[in-house]
Amino acid sequence: MLACAINPVTHRTELSLVSESQEVAMGREADKEIVATMGLYDDRRAQEYVAALGRKLAAKSERPNLPWTFRVVDDPVVNAFAIPGGFVYVTRGLMTHLTSEAELAAVMGHEIGHVTAKHSVSQMSRAQLAQIGLGVGSILDPRIGQAAGALSQGLGLLFLKFGRDDERQADDIGLRYLVNAGYDPRPMADVFDMLQRVSAAQGSGRVPNWMSTHPAPEDRRAWAAAKIQGLNRDFGNAINGREPYLAVIDGMTYGEDPRNGYFRGDTFVHPALRFHVDFPAGWAKANRADSVGATNPDNNATIRLMSAPETSPDAAADAFFSKAQGVQASPSVRDDANGLHAVSRQFSAPTAQTPVSGIARFVGLDGKVYSILGYGTETGWRTHRSPIGRSLESFQRLTDPKILAVQPWRIELVTLDQPLTPQEFVSRYPGPATPSQVALVNRLGASGRVPAGPGAKRIVGEKLP
Repeated sequence: MLACAINPVTHRTELSLVSESQEVAMGREADKEIVATMGLYDDRRAQEYVAALGRKLAAKSERPNLPWTFRVVDDPVVNAFAIPGGFVYVTRGLMTHLTSEAELAAVMGHEIGHVTAKHSVSQMSRAQLAQIGLGVGSILDPRIGQAAGALSQGLGLLFLKFGRDDERQADDIGLRYLVNAGYDPRPMADVFDMLQRVSAAQGSGRVPNWMSTHPAPEDRRAWAAAKIQGLNRDFGNAINGREPYLAVIDGMTYGEDPRNGYFRGDTFVHPALRFHVDFPAGWAKANRADSVGATNPDNNATIRLMSAPETSPDAAADAFFSKAQGVQASPSVRDDANGLHAVSRQFSAPTAQTPVSGIARFVGLDGKVYSILGYGTETGWRTHRSPIGRSLESFQRLTDPKILAVQPWRIELVTLDQPLTPQEFVSRYPGPATPSQVALVNRLGASGRVPAGPGAKRIVGEKLP
């Protein structure tokens, strides 16, 4: 029997096959995957600030009693997203590009709106009927769902796109929450302007084209400006929160954090864990919080490296294959390549589509064990067996002192005694950033100037060795 419920925002009767308790339970499970896959930004002040702001906005919503959870994820991409049950995430990349609490509230209000209007629940109900999975909204970046799905099969089912009607409704709901919480809504239009500039500057690589699911940023800006003007209210005394917000992002990591690993060509180096490994040339590579991997252009061969919970390579190999159903594996081969104890086993396994073959290698380093899996379809394995083998055997200790000492770039606030062009700014405050990057984080147009006074954003750090 089909179930219907009253939407708490629209007050309309709609299909709902998911109860609120089920919605919350699904969100909690997905949250575990997101934290494991993306990682949380390690800054207690930023986490507490975002959580407090989120609770303030959610208290003004139609679902104030949800067990709301607000997190800052350790991702340089400019993005925010929400999942069922009241879980809302913003990236540190987004935070470095905003300039006030009101702007952050505008983004978070949008995401809270997705949850309160049950956009995810509606998608889940439709998906259950079509047997395709769950639904999650992302304000900016479908890449998150795509990458997560590539490295985490369970999480990949969560990311379906909202339609533009849902996105526009979330904008409208978020604006209402923003005003009801006492914030100046005018910066909402500035957020959409920022999105347009980031999209133009970075294209469809790290920041994708939002027009596939969201109205174009310039259209959203025009909508917000007209909507706010139509409120016919004086927001002169409303909260902007520029100073407290800038205090939170002063010192925040900007861009990729190299301590969590980065690629130098085809070589992946991890300064914090002190290892490096080579991947085949020309393969698509991805570094996530829980793994690093690469896939060949034909998508029929893959390498994935991640940590194992066991205390020795032998124990890790035994545990891995004891849990692998239907897998045929050769006896273990032990070696001490590159001065590290390792155990390798070749294997083959059936899948729903086609059999796969590969090698599982387990290596011990500094008390930790790493599993490196290289596998492919019959064609992929036959073609790429040799480069996969070389990659797995390349894992070794990282000893380059320059790489071991790398630090991330950070935002540093400075006070200017006069307006400066981006070029003048980087001349006065040298660093690794280009004038265009300075213009972007300070929200300047092509001919703009960083204004005099406090709160100018400088990017500090060293270029990677």
